[in-house]
Order: sequence, then structure tokens, then C-alpha cells
Amino acid sequence: MSPTLQDIQHAAQRIQSYAHRTPVLTNQSLDQRVDARVYLKCENLQKVGAFKFRGACNAVYSLSDEESKHGVCTHSSGNHAQALALAARMRGIPAYIVMPDNAPQVKKDAVAGYGGRITFCEPTLEARESTMERIRLDTGATVVHPYDDERVIAGQGTAALELLDSIPDLDAIIAPVGGGGLLSGTSIAAKGLKPNIRIIAAEPEMADDAYRSMKEGRIIPSVNPKTIADGLLTSLGTLTFPIIQQNVEQIVTVSERGIIEAMKFVWERAKIIIEPSAAVAVGVLWERKIDLSGLKVGVILSGGNVALNKLPWQS
Repeated sequence: MSPTLQDIQHAAQRIQSYAHRTPVLTNQSLDQRVDARVYLKCENLQKVGAFKFRGACNAVYSLSDEESKHGVCTHSSGNHAQALALAARMRGIPAYIVMPDNAPQVKKDAVAGYGGRITFCEPTLEARESTMERIRLDTGATVVHPYDDERVIAGQGTAALELLDSIPDLDAIIAPVGGGGLLSGTSIAAKGLKPNIRIIAAEPEMADDAYRSMKEGRIIPSVNPKTIADGLLTSLGTLTFPIIQQNVEQIVTVSERGIIEAMKFVWERAKIIIEPSAAVAVGVLWERKIDLSGLKVGVILSGGNVALNKLPWQS
């Protein structure tokens, strides 16, 4: 069942003591470059460095006391694993995280540092899911999916609530899309508050399964995508896709060059460290594939977790 605006508002109340209210920043150089008034919602400054903490936090604190005793579990090698581990630690419950054994060591260390109880498995979806199911049966832990979960979607939507509370007269909001949790929550929150606001999704050209899914009216899985925006590699979910179909005006794809140029510009001119997945949203304005000239546009900068020794403009 899809979350509602009320669910997102309840999520905002639930997590307000735990998640950061991230700043909304502007930059005149960026405005001039893209010919729009841009408002950057800085989820790169959220706990664990990404919006993912909102959804994980809402899911963890939605559990009853009885449910929470058994903890939570998920399979993830990225920001969701870190977010769930931290949220669980804050509530004082266990977080069982299944990670592929080839995950980067920095991510393994981060999850462990947040208190996650890691089980490693073969780097296949089947292995991840079967390992998680075994842990669920053994522990009674509640599964928290990275994006196809109404509690997670509601939590992610709180970023858009804050953005519109700060800048209520926005004409459009751009959010990146991978699995669709952030985009779904953003669209529900924004459309609930401003039915005529335009919701634009941003996706890499080299991982354009959401774009193709919208065109064909069915979920087209992501198959071997090759993009520097490694947070946007997952396919849409059965819960997120219908929400996106209903609320999102258009999915705009961005070239690898556009992602890198937008990311570098934001670093240099706005002094904001963002990861490639966040730069995809800026890239929609950068490449001007859709006309948003002269409009007030909110952009959700989804995260700032980037390896400083592997910057894309240095390769």
C-alpha cells in the first residue's frame, strides 16, 4: 500500500529527534549557468552522508516494542546498510546486515562501525536474499527493504516536506531515481502539498531502466549498468513504480560527462561535496534536456559519500 502525505508528516514527527534537518543552499554561479533559481536540499549533510537515514530511521522507530526486540535485517552493500545499522544502534536493537563478500572494505568498515552485525555471502542477489531469509527465520528480525517499503518511502519523503517548508513557492523538484524510494516519497509529499508542482526524475543515460520502464509502462530491470553514479544501479520496485507513474512528469537522462561536470561545478563553486548520484539531479539542469528556464527549482542532493582518492575528473 502506498504511503500518503499524512504518513510522511507522521514520519517527520517520528524522526525529528534523530535525523538532521538539512540546509537548503543556493549558489548564484549555478543559477546563472543553468538559467534557473536553484535550491539545493543538502542530504549529503544527513547522518551517514545520505538521505537513506530518513527511511531507515522511520522504519526502525515505527516498530512496536515487541517487534523491535528481535531487531531488523536487510541485504545491502551501500548507504542503506549504514543507515539501518545506525538507526538500530540509536534505538538499542540489533541490525543484521547481509553484505556481498566483494563489497568495498570502506563500506564493510562503515557498517561495522555503526554496530551492524554483518554476514557475508556470495555477490549474487539469490545469495543475498536467501542469507537474509535464513537470518530472519533464526532471529525473528523485521526485514527493512532499501526502497520497496512504505515506511522507508515515507521517511524519504520528509526531505521534500522540509524543502517546501523552507521554499514553499517552488515550481519543480528534481530527485534522482534508482530503486525509486526517494523519488516516490518526494512525489507524494510534494504533490500532497502542491498538486501542480512538477516532479522531475534524474537518471544516468548509462543506467536508464526507469526511463525505459516509464516509456513501456512496465518495470524493465536494470541489467549490467555502467555509470559512475553507483547509487542509482538498482531497478524500480513493485511499490515505487506505480507511485512514480502517477506523480512524476518526466524522467530525464544525463550523460556521464554531464554528471561529472555538474559534480565538479558544485564542488568548485558551491563548495558542497556531492557524490555522482546526487550530481545526476543537477545534471538535468546542466544539460538542459528539459526547459526549466526562469523557474524556482528544488534539487535534492541525495548524498555525499564519495571516495576522495577516486574523483571522476582525475581519471
